[in-house]
Amino acid sequence: MRSFNMISRISGKVIEKGVNYLVIEVAGICYEVLLPATVRERLDENIAGDGTINLITYHYLQVEPSKSTPVLIGFLNEVEREFFEVFITVSGIGPRAALKALNKPISQIAQAIDEADANFLRSLPGIGQQRAREIIAKLQNKVGKFCLIQDTQAKERATQTRDIEEEAAEVLVQLEYKKSEALNMIKKAIERSPNIETTEELLNEVYKQKKIN
Repeated sequence: MRSFNMISRISGKVIEKGVNYLVIEVAGICYEVLLPATVRERLDENIAGDGTINLITYHYLQVEPSKSTPVLIGFLNEVEREFFEVFITVSGIGPRAALKALNKPISQIAQAIDEADANFLRSLPGIGQQRAREIIAKLQNKVGKFCLIQDTQAKERATQTRDIEEEAAEVLVQLEYKKSEALNMIKKAIERSPNIETTEELLNEVYKQKKIN
């Protein structure tokens, strides 16, 4: 497999939208463009009223024993594509693996790399413990600019997480735990399970953690 940049942008009408791809018509020719989840989640707001969209693309040739297939991966801006290109410099992470792994806002992934948060990286599809370590070893202190991405989704997630933490802390205090003890247990629970979405899930994780200890 080798990368190249024959098609660096694509602009046309969306004629089909799949789970992880778009089909875009350009001058009568239809192109399939694969999309990371973090791009898919913001897609509708970037499709114009007439159904057209502009994407920055990463174009590579997927080589297999019996065939070679050109593949397009789409992004909403140059910075997203640049992060993708940096991410695939890690040994063992090719374009397909990166496409699958980028299911959270890039700013969050970059911050996890910079802070050596292996637990967060392990929560990405296809990224195990060893691969998370390799990502940190290769990219830590090299992704600061991507942490600065103004990501509405990331801000909403951070606000939601704070609300859940506060609610869980109130419950634990009512159960006769000291506030400092409650906050410490909550912090450890989130480190173990960064994808927690509700107060109930957080309290269940705190309980599991207490059983182990």
